Amino acid sequence: MAINITLPDGSVREYPDGVTGTDVAESIGSRLAKAAVAVKLDGESRDLSRPIESDAAIEIITENTEAGRHIMRHSAAHVMAQAVLDLYPGAKFAIGPPIEDGFYYDFQVEEPFTPDDLDRIEERMAEIISSNQSFERDVVSSSDAEGIFSDQPFKLEIIRGVDESEGVGGSEVSIYRNVDFVDLCRGPHVPSTARLKAVKLLRSAGAYWRGDENNPQLQRIYGTAWESKKELDAYLNRREEAAKRDHRKLGRELDLYSFPQELGSGLAVWHPNGGMLRKVVEDYSRQIHEDYGFVFVNSPHVAKADLWQTSGHLDFYADNMYPGMDLDEGQQYRVKPMNCPFHVLVYKSNARSYRELPLRFSELGAVYRYERSGVLHGLLRVRGLTMDDSHTFCTRDQLPEELAQHLEFVLTLLGEFGFEDFEADLSTRPEDKWVGDLELWEVATESLRSALVAANVPFQVAEGEGAFYGPKIDVHIKDAIGRRWQMSTVQVDFSLPDRFELEFTTPGNDRERPVMIHSAKFGSVERFIGVLVEHYAGAFPGWLSPVQLTIVPVADRHNEYANEVAAVFRAAGLRVEVDETDETVGEKIRRAITQKHPAIAVVGDKDVAANSVGVRMRGDDAERRGLPLGDAVAELTAAFAAPR
Repeated sequence: MAINITLPDGSVREYPDGVTGTDVAESIGSRLAKAAVAVKLDGESRDLSRPIESDAAIEIITENTEAGRHIMRHSAAHVMAQAVLDLYPGAKFAIGPPIEDGFYYDFQVEEPFTPDDLDRIEERMAEIISSNQSFERDVVSSSDAEGIFSDQPFKLEIIRGVDESEGVGGSEVSIYRNVDFVDLCRGPHVPSTARLKAVKLLRSAGAYWRGDENNPQLQRIYGTAWESKKELDAYLNRREEAAKRDHRKLGRELDLYSFPQELGSGLAVWHPNGGMLRKVVEDYSRQIHEDYGFVFVNSPHVAKADLWQTSGHLDFYADNMYPGMDLDEGQQYRVKPMNCPFHVLVYKSNARSYRELPLRFSELGAVYRYERSGVLHGLLRVRGLTMDDSHTFCTRDQLPEELAQHLEFVLTLLGEFGFEDFEADLSTRPEDKWVGDLELWEVATESLRSALVAANVPFQVAEGEGAFYGPKIDVHIKDAIGRRWQMSTVQVDFSLPDRFELEFTTPGNDRERPVMIHSAKFGSVERFIGVLVEHYAGAFPGWLSPVQLTIVPVADRHNEYANEVAAVFRAAGLRVEVDETDETVGEKIRRAITQKHPAIAVVGDKDVAANSVGVRMRGDDAERRGLPLGDAVAELTAAFAAPR
């Protein structure tokens, strides 16, 4: 029987029965076949060696693509597990997925892994890779799988979970073997271990099984894999630079924030420098929201559980909410994980007319979400956070223009904070579970697509990845060292207006539901600042810097003049400190440079006499002496002016 394959160029070619992905790749070209690691048939990823049973459209996945690297890293995780089980008899292995830029595997072993252990494991991995072992897929019944993994409790739990998800016993699972090592896996994998050309183990850490601290603590080994040593070396260089920029490290060094254990995990306190940085960021947020026509609202931190039941959060988000508090008259209250129901209630507090729409609400609202301890990460993943939340209520006809304005808002904001390289994901209607009117879904999705095209933002469509209540855009930026961060979101919501029975009066005196748009331009203030710290490596632009100018008196007799100068700069709106410590001028200057202050003004005898200062800007080796004070104030005020 002939198989008709639609090739990547759109042409259709006939192949004999039993053709594999490898055969198709070789028929297209030897270079493509050499780079291929897997194929996609009608969108489903498969091993190169699997026979193609029916007509299909094919895509060849090569090793230098993100999809190809994902498969290589998954295969490297299997090799790492194989090496650990070889070297540590009795070890139990759990899961080992690919992750961004790498992979990990979790193990239960008698002692935590040491750096020497990682060296041994990496050496054993190199032996396995050089032996060119084939990855061979098989499908077995769950009962057979339980026999294969009878001494592996974590694998047994996964297998039994498959049975439960099917609702009946006797389901099948796929496994992969290479020589005598076998693992549960959906695949696909590279054809053989020899295709893993550049693998490096990075570190080990503790991790709870399934991220739950009530479960056993395991040992997690992280690694990375690339298609060449050149790409691996480039990644390791980026990683070294990222370590220097780690916002947790810089937060300590620049005295911005800390995470006291007395507070609990995922909760930060802001020190004066960080508090000022945060104030500047939040002041900017308020100003730009006002410029784009938003009005400000405010809401409490707790609400009756009934509110969260109506909004649907107790049905869809309860695992991320803190437990209820039983208070007066048996009423339960919940700490808020979102601000949106409160803004809905503000809308509902009055009868609304079409003349009031669009109605744009904004709030810097503190919310609290229960995140597993294993995923907490400095300011980037916290339990207490502040959302720069906005919610717009508009008519159907206003929706396209409002969405275009929201995207313009997002790109303007990110650009004014120094980000220039944007990408986006457009998430569309889920296939099964969704609410609202199909026509309105199409209008909203096309409006989001049109806004991205008009703004010239590259995007990919995440088919079916929208929320049940509406489509959305997620905007990503690249930082100074090329890392991709998801930042802003713009989401259309057809659910909450229905759940809360929101209405407005039309020109014909009828009642209609408004459409609701959720948007968080920063994502959260905490995460945004964490990204800013890493993007700028703590050397913020002048308008953002918590301290913009350090004044250094040469000797104690110059302290009075230094403070007079500071008062003049402060009156002009600059953030100034005077270093009156009993140290040398050189030590004071070095401290200001270490603290990454954008400007230093040195004052001595000649400056006192001439009403001048000596100015050194960050990055300049030379100090300009004898600059008239008025000129210095004008220059720094212009240099450090905020975008708005």
